[in-house]
Amino acid sequence: MATFLYKLGRFAFRRRKLVALVWVALLALAGFAASAAPAATSSSFSMPGTEAQKAFDLIDERFPGTSADGATARVVFKAPKGEKMTDKANKAEVEKAVADLKTSSDQVANVVDPYQVKAISQDRTIVYTQVSYKVSGMELDEKDREALTEATEQAKDAGLTVEIGGDALQAAPETGAGEVIGVAVAAVVLVITFGALIAAGLPLLTALIGVGIGVSTITALSGVLDLGSTTATLATMIGLAVGIDYALFIVSRYRAELAEGRDREEAAGRATGTAGSAVVFAGLTVVIALVGLAVVNIPMLSKMGFAAAGTVVIAVLIALTLIPALLGFAGKRVVGRKARKAAAAAAAASTEHGEADKHAAEKPNMGTRWARFVLRHPIAVLLVGVVGLGAIAVPAASLELGLPDDGSQPTSTTQRKAYDLLSDGFGPGFNGPLLVVVDGNKAEADSTAKKISKLDGVAAVVTPATYNKAGDTAMITVIPKDRPSSTETEELVRTIRDTSGDNVQVTGATAMNIDFSQRMNDALVPYLALVVGLAFLLLMVVFRSILVPLKAALGFLLSVVAALGAVVAVFQWGWLGSLFGVEQTGPVMSMMPIFMVGVVFGLAMDYEVFLVTRMREAYVHGERPGQAIVTGFRHGARVVTAAAVIMIAVFAGFIGSTEQMVKMIGFGLAIAVLFDAFIVRMAIVPAVLALLGGKAWWLPRWLDKALPSVDVEGERLQAMDGEQAADGDRNEGERELVRA
Repeated sequence: MATFLYKLGRFAFRRRKLVALVWVALLALAGFAASAAPAATSSSFSMPGTEAQKAFDLIDERFPGTSADGATARVVFKAPKGEKMTDKANKAEVEKAVADLKTSSDQVANVVDPYQVKAISQDRTIVYTQVSYKVSGMELDEKDREALTEATEQAKDAGLTVEIGGDALQAAPETGAGEVIGVAVAAVVLVITFGALIAAGLPLLTALIGVGIGVSTITALSGVLDLGSTTATLATMIGLAVGIDYALFIVSRYRAELAEGRDREEAAGRATGTAGSAVVFAGLTVVIALVGLAVVNIPMLSKMGFAAAGTVVIAVLIALTLIPALLGFAGKRVVGRKARKAAAAAAAASTEHGEADKHAAEKPNMGTRWARFVLRHPIAVLLVGVVGLGAIAVPAASLELGLPDDGSQPTSTTQRKAYDLLSDGFGPGFNGPLLVVVDGNKAEADSTAKKISKLDGVAAVVTPATYNKAGDTAMITVIPKDRPSSTETEELVRTIRDTSGDNVQVTGATAMNIDFSQRMNDALVPYLALVVGLAFLLLMVVFRSILVPLKAALGFLLSVVAALGAVVAVFQWGWLGSLFGVEQTGPVMSMMPIFMVGVVFGLAMDYEVFLVTRMREAYVHGERPGQAIVTGFRHGARVVTAAAVIMIAVFAGFIGSTEQMVKMIGFGLAIAVLFDAFIVRMAIVPAVLALLGGKAWWLPRWLDKALPSVDVEGERLQAMDGEQAADGDRNEGERELVRA
């Protein structure tokens, strides 16, 4: 592989105008396709095989036009102090608001009159109306949400307290600020790392081109493949992360090759052949992790995984072709003045005093000093790293999974205020009613309603039930005693399902969230086994070792569990919650573990492959195991540190979001990368390799023969050097004979 990539890098360097033109054309083509494509008609969410989904499907079949899974809004009205909502003036304001809500949008399917259905609190100070929409919350336009708010303005002006909750106000989270912060920090870190603006700009430029092509393609296909806005958000996040990382690796190796005295074209070929090989395999691990999301069997997640994986493939191709081409355009400016002077001094030292003096004159950098420290104290470093992460991981044993509801919103939002008003007036269960669907006649429905009303945890069963025209299907609304995200409500859903017949199904937003959490929980172990198993095989091919991939996988699991422990401590227990803006504790978002595994595993393997490949390369070329570790850190520690800091900045930028879900994702990913890059890869990995010595690279002969040889270390490139040196010696000998 190294030889092929070497030739590809040299070709891209020589034909840089053609290569650059091709990528610009692809970007323009993708942009044109995105602008010309029709907007997506839906952003549907479904979970095939779950009871909640089966019930929704049955409602769509038996109650056509009801839009059972459409968005809902609960508009809550509270009377001024000393007044009641049954007072004539207040009642008139509510009825006027209900009439305005009915005509507020073409997407409104139904608006309930609170006085007809007696949706009035016991003390008569609070009433609420429910607005049902034909489409989901993600499909509503901003004008529909604005119309919902405007329809209640008159009631507010009359002195009533009006708050709105429900998923109708759900909108795609705005992530632009987080991305800008991440890119700004990336620019600063790259300038510090390379000491040259041109070198710092290349990774940013190519990452943005890759993301532009990827996201434009997703936008162009969104209408055809039903891709939601979150798909593009994930692709942007991952595309920026790996795009900057991969370009950083290639540019860094190119500069190192120039420092060795190679000409620019040769340096581009060597960088692509060596660091490019690491990029290919690092990219493959990320693709495996993202495509593996299909194991969960939730179509939306599968599409998100495939789309993000496509963006990663684009990032790899750009790193292997566009980066060498741009390096050709950059000329010597890719190396800063300081580095050019240092290289000239080193070359002079090499010419005058030989290679040994050149290496002796090299100043040890921070990576070299740290590697030597770890080699002197491997057991202490290993114990501190493992025990420290183990202690942080302890809260993960108390992990509770769920999906955030309006109760987890900041107290300043109208959703949270509506949630609290409903809890005060009607009980917390009113915020998450259950919808029980009975596939049977009136007698069966009445019997089911009576049985459910006697269960512990049920506050009320709304009667009478709603029947379809044929009279063979009924919908019963059940109000739990506890809030939607509580374990008691989850237990109630299980009890209803266990004690009812096969013709009774429980659905609604609360039941859907419970089924979603269970599906994610059940898929975690198979997903881990698939992703880690395939990556283990891939790394075994790369490193020609069993222990190195095993150590990589175990280290990753340790960092992810520690990160989950930190998430539980902050978002579930509330430790340091005020520091991160957590106003309401609750269960951890159910997709968080799998999401963290998928994203962080890919990034962790990036750092592992780049750092350890350099060690393996040095070891294969004759260095002792300890010396190879130092060499790997001398060349790779600075780059891996820069890449990790950039990723932490990108993810940490999302912690400032007002959305609890986005805040949790940002914190979880940032802390996971921090643990994995700086504790696992930079401390535990060299400590373990130091203790193993040469055994780390052991591979049974039969397995060595069975595994394909991919030459990541560039052994064939090294052989080419030897052949060229031998040819030079022969030519010199021939010239001496001629002169004699």
